[in-house]
Amino acid sequence: MTRILTIFFGLICCMPLCAQQFSKHFRDSTLRLDYIFAGDTAHQYIFVDELSVTPRWYGRRFRLNELPLKGNGQITVSDPATGDTLYRHSFSTLFQEWLATTEAKQVSKSFENVFLIPFPKHPVCVHIQLLDYHDRIVASLTHQVDPSDCLIRQYPRRTPYITLQQAEDTMSCIHIAYVAEGYTEDQMEQYLQDCHDANEALFRHEPFRSMRQRFNIIALMSPSADTDVSQPGKGIWRNTALDSHFDTFYTQRYLTTLHLKQLHTLLSGAPYEHIIVLANTSHYGGGGIYNSYNLSYTRGKNFLPVVVHEFGHSFGGLGDEYPYGDSDPMYFADTEPWEPNLTTHPDHPKWQSLIDAGKAGVIEGGGYLSKGVWRGQEDCRMRTNEHPDFCPVCQQALQRLIDFYTCKKPK
Repeated sequence: MTRILTIFFGLICCMPLCAQQFSKHFRDSTLRLDYIFAGDTAHQYIFVDELSVTPRWYGRRFRLNELPLKGNGQITVSDPATGDTLYRHSFSTLFQEWLATTEAKQVSKSFENVFLIPFPKHPVCVHIQLLDYHDRIVASLTHQVDPSDCLIRQYPRRTPYITLQQAEDTMSCIHIAYVAEGYTEDQMEQYLQDCHDANEALFRHEPFRSMRQRFNIIALMSPSADTDVSQPGKGIWRNTALDSHFDTFYTQRYLTTLHLKQLHTLLSGAPYEHIIVLANTSHYGGGGIYNSYNLSYTRGKNFLPVVVHEFGHSFGGLGDEYPYGDSDPMYFADTEPWEPNLTTHPDHPKWQSLIDAGKAGVIEGGGYLSKGVWRGQEDCRMRTNEHPDFCPVCQQALQRLIDFYTCKKPK
């Protein structure tokens, strides 16, 4: 009986205490931080672009000074008077992926990046750092934010949306927004059907199926002037809501948008933290960047497995488990991957508890490499479109993230 009372007391006290800590430093609004990441292989730089505010905060209100995963970069908000960390988050970016390409050795480029933090009640320090594939800091920037700054732009809600699924507790849930790309005004019904199909596909997978009540999901009604999306390799350029295109880094099936400011301006005022962009195209492809967005094609037989796979990247920080040529490696023996489903240390894998329970193993091949990186199971949603499920290693990692974002203690 004592154990039951302790658990019950912990559950009912968790949210009020979290709310008190949040309300001490932040108000119920979102501070949007726009940055430019620029440089080449030799030198990388971070520049502040613009700050803006939107009503309501849709991220977590607890475990604020903890990281969900390490990521390829981190943002830290601290109190300049005490040095206390008030909020932390992690991310990955297309800029960091691009640094591994041949092009980055020959020319400097700039990339937009947008991060959301709770709006501070008092002046704070914001620190951004980027990490390379050896876990070394390669660029960093610290700047102060004064919440009374008159140049912090105010964005009203701009784009209508439809609620697809309401969480059981909208104050302690994970907010996802679908965004239409390449659908004209006349194709919005098709877009909503695609959102429904993608959503049902996602929640057929564990642990999302068991945790469905912890997700609040909307569909942003963002029509494009043109239907379909751009394919530069074929000389096709279209006028779409996000100006997305295939041939990212000259890879035919890599579909991304570089216009993150445009994306977040469309979402301004909507309840979101994680983003799924559906592209109205039959050309196979997609892309998913951790804590940035997931973008998937929709008009083909692999639409549903691809959108779920890319969400594994964008939400779960999961790494690809297939080989894809062994040039330009992203993983090295001297550095353990931060992605929870990959390891370069097969003698001490981070999913050892699943191995002990007979639910996983250590199988070589992953992270685009045939040698030197190991995964936990022969096949998985993060390896092939044909496999129906996330493997136990990925499921465990996703469950921990869901618990993290919804104030549940990790297992």
